[in-house]
Amino acid sequence: MHRLLTCAALVATLALAACGGSDGETDTGAPARTNTIDVKHVNGIGDVLVDADGRALYTPDQEADGKIHCIDECLNFWMPLDAASGKPTVADGAGSLAVIRRPDGDRQVAVDTKPLYTFSEDTPGKVTGDGFKDAFAGQSFTWHVVLADGGQSDAAGNGGGYGY
Repeated sequence: MHRLLTCAALVATLALAACGGSDGETDTGAPARTNTIDVKHVNGIGDVLVDADGRALYTPDQEADGKIHCIDECLNFWMPLDAASGKPTVADGAGSLAVIRRPDGDRQVAVDTKPLYTFSEDTPGKVTGDGFKDAFAGQSFTWHVVLADGGQSDAAGNGGGYGY
């Protein structure tokens, strides 16, 4: 009986090992590498830039020159894509990456000189901030999702927004 249990345990162990990992690890056991910026197709919009979690990336018209205006209360809704301390990586065809310094000293990822943000109302695959208009501390913003070709959507704005 002991020998039968040992064989059963061995078969179960081999079967589990043969199934492989579905936890995002490669065959070497190392975590799968993800890009800082990837491209995802969103129906009705096209191929958009997304962060490593799959959330759409936006840029406001008012920062097209690379100068940061979204500060203080604005950051409660629009989160800068943090460059942290490493070099950001990008999927093919997503544009030219740069790292810029925010007024608070943090490093933010930009594509083709446009600072990138995620929107607090979005979830992966959901784009709700395209064309959004808001204002913070007297500064007005119009936000656009960034397309994979480096352009931005032509959304006219949904008329809604936050004003602080």
